[in-house]
Amino acid sequence: MLATTFALLAAALGVSGHYTLPRINSGSDWQHVRRADNWQNNGFVGDVNSAQIRCFQSSPAAAPATLNVTAGSSVTYYVNPSAYHPGPMQFYLARVPDGQNINSWNGDGAVWFKVYHEQPNFGSQLTWPSNGKSSFQVPIPRCIRNGYYLIRAEHIGLHVAQSSGGAQFYISCAQIAVTGGGSTEPPNKVAFPGAYKASDPGILININYPVPTSYKNPGPPVFTC
Repeated sequence: MLATTFALLAAALGVSGHYTLPRINSGSDWQHVRRADNWQNNGFVGDVNSAQIRCFQSSPAAAPATLNVTAGSSVTYYVNPSAYHPGPMQFYLARVPDGQNINSWNGDGAVWFKVYHEQPNFGSQLTWPSNGKSSFQVPIPRCIRNGYYLIRAEHIGLHVAQSSGGAQFYISCAQIAVTGGGSTEPPNKVAFPGAYKASDPGILININYPVPTSYKNPGPPVFTC
């Protein structure tokens, strides 16, 4: 009964708490970020097997511009208005294959490697560093190869994730061109869809009651140089 009460309260509070991830660095909204399907309604992806789980686009389309980035630096990714719900922020990169155009490449196949994820703070409730924040630093590993990349930004709302399909995925993909890098090819690449299952312990989880004492992020481990 208590768990149900927590879940209903979380659902009620979350009705107006949706958001988008529309901007990187000093650009304007949807300038370097591919316009996501939720650009007008702030909705989310609920099905990890949907094609939208990649970049939140039913019909893939390029961003108007691509941002130049130096390997070893970071990119600021913005949430509008903020990452309201409890849950982890995660970032992935995927390199556009040589000879292909970033404006027509859609990130198909096992090409994505994770560069960041966060763990919660444990106590009387789970809280994540991202909760309530509106900007995040995305590390661009210094050792990766030069070239064009997509950044996949993902915030997972876990406030009603105690039943299958309850987790809410807020996603977008930005276009960048990386220079000053090395020659490392990251391991543990995954595909979207395919990287997640609805039953993954970091996706199907009751964070309200009883309060968990551990959390396993969905997806591969974070790549570091």
